[in-house]
Amino acid sequence: MKKILVPTDFSAEAENALKIAAKIAKKFEAEIYLLHMLDLPLSLIDPVQGNSQNVPEALYFMKLAHMQFSNIKEKEYLNDIAVGEAVQFNYAFKGITEFAKNNNCDLIVMGSHGSSGFQEMFIGSNTEKVVRQSEIPVLVIKEATPDFNIEKFIFATDTEIDNKKTLLKAIEFAKLFDAELNLLFVNTPNNFTTSKQAYADLDEFLKEMNYNNVQKHIYNDVSVEKGILNFAEKFKADLIGISTHGRKGLAHFFNGSISEDLVNHAKRPVITFKI
Repeated sequence: MKKILVPTDFSAEAENALKIAAKIAKKFEAEIYLLHMLDLPLSLIDPVQGNSQNVPEALYFMKLAHMQFSNIKEKEYLNDIAVGEAVQFNYAFKGITEFAKNNNCDLIVMGSHGSSGFQEMFIGSNTEKVVRQSEIPVLVIKEATPDFNIEKFIFATDTEIDNKKTLLKAIEFAKLFDAELNLLFVNTPNNFTTSKQAYADLDEFLKEMNYNNVQKHIYNDVSVEKGILNFAEKFKADLIGISTHGRKGLAHFFNGSISEDLVNHAKRPVITFKI
């Protein structure tokens, strides 16, 4: 792991994410990219489509962001870490995923305060949208976490063989931190299977995987999301991992996404891997 992207809006949640990114960067001698997106109207930043008199105002917002970066880079927890900075004009979630791809980043670390009710249904957070679209793992931090030691890493799965590539990504992440990987299958009333069959499915799912530090768990609950959250609480997990399918449009609206719901509702750190 050499490059970590930390998008920021200079909020407390964003700083919580940056502190975790700093711990990871020090562990792997990685570089941190700080990115601030200025989601401004096109008329304010494009003199061709707008009024050229507005350009100085856009430059003012950019200068203000760089001043914020200067203050952040003085933080003690960033000592001895190479920190780059960038300010871009784009939709926040689109700019973040494009920046990560163009700069060959290995991980995105984001803060999130979550959302609920109509805000969650119709608007959603930028973090949720990044989780849906990012091709690289996204680590979402909700609360301040003084000691980010990953010992108990839960990876929730439906054991579909087609999703094995995300298991490979989860195993590689667990290896980086020398963490115990806990493979979790949540049994629900609408999709019930016997424990015997579920363990057999987990065994098949793990076949040919070169990682011995794995435990298997079956947990019963009313929904997959609640099962993951309740098991993580009971198990005192350090990190929850899950695949994300990246649905868009009506498919996403009607089917939803367990990974995005977890990002909104989990208090523990969540890492997502794109299928």
